[in-house]
Amino acid sequence: MTRDAAASAQAGQGTGPLSADLVAFVQSGITVLNAPGTIDSDYRGEVRVPLINLGDEAFTVERGMRIAQLVIAPVVQAGFGEVTDLSETERGAGGFGSTGV
Repeated sequence: MTRDAAASAQAGQGTGPLSADLVAFVQSGITVLNAPGTIDSDYRGEVRVPLINLGDEAFTVERGMRIAQLVIAPVVQAGFGEVTDLSETERGAGGFGSTGV
């Protein structure tokens, strides 16, 4: 289900709002899908929050409920370039489980 948050947001340059779960909802089995969800800095529409019920009981979202948090975080704009070689690391090209954790 997707719920309208009945709010719009504009983040400052170099920041980006994220939608995140509320602990009380998670304890009930309700969570925000794809959390944290990034809201593009140039988006100007209404914020929508995709929710899923992972619990065993039906849950009704009613007007006025706090369904998510809006977190403003710094955003780094990375640059990319093609290279012929990468520097060596202890891990190297080791995949899942290669660090022993």
